[in-house]
Amino acid sequence: SMSAVESKKSKIIIIIGVFLLGIAIGFGIGFEFGRENRVTKPLDNSQAKKDVYVGEYKVLRVIDGDTIEIEGGERVRYIGIDTPEVGANGKADECYAQKAKEKNQELVLGKNVELRKDVSDRDQYGRLLRYVFVDGLSINIELVRLGLAKVASFPPDVRYQDEITSAQSEAREKKSGLWVACPQE
Repeated sequence: SMSAVESKKSKIIIIIGVFLLGIAIGFGIGFEFGRENRVTKPLDNSQAKKDVYVGEYKVLRVIDGDTIEIEGGERVRYIGIDTPEVGANGKADECYAQKAKEKNQELVLGKNVELRKDVSDRDQYGRLLRYVFVDGLSINIELVRLGLAKVASFPPDVRYQDEITSAQSEAREKKSGLWVACPQE
């Protein structure tokens, strides 16, 4: 048989346990309720996906070496790199612009690509800023490695900056692409 002190102790422990359980349940309910309140209308999956633009999307069009258009009409600008500009309004293409565009088409056009975000969501032109992958291959890094793009670092979006920078060193050493074909400023 338990002594009176032990009996009192176990009652206190049970009371504390019940009290803590009550708090936990209360938090759970509060959290659920709060969450319900924040969602003004139920989001079906396609809508949720549209707002975030990460994950798999099909590439409908390649605009140039570092910009694509995905299903739904959104334009995606590759983070951390810059390819020569395709001439617009009667301007001539920059050196190697067509080659960069062609390689980008070869790598992504008509394919499902994986979009990964960094810190910024969009640039000043409203384009999505993303890292683009095909079967685990980083297209951003690949274009630099092949000498079709240069490093263009815009903090805070520097998640893969080291990899992109070392791909550029490799391309320059190997005299790949624009590093040998184009006069460098």
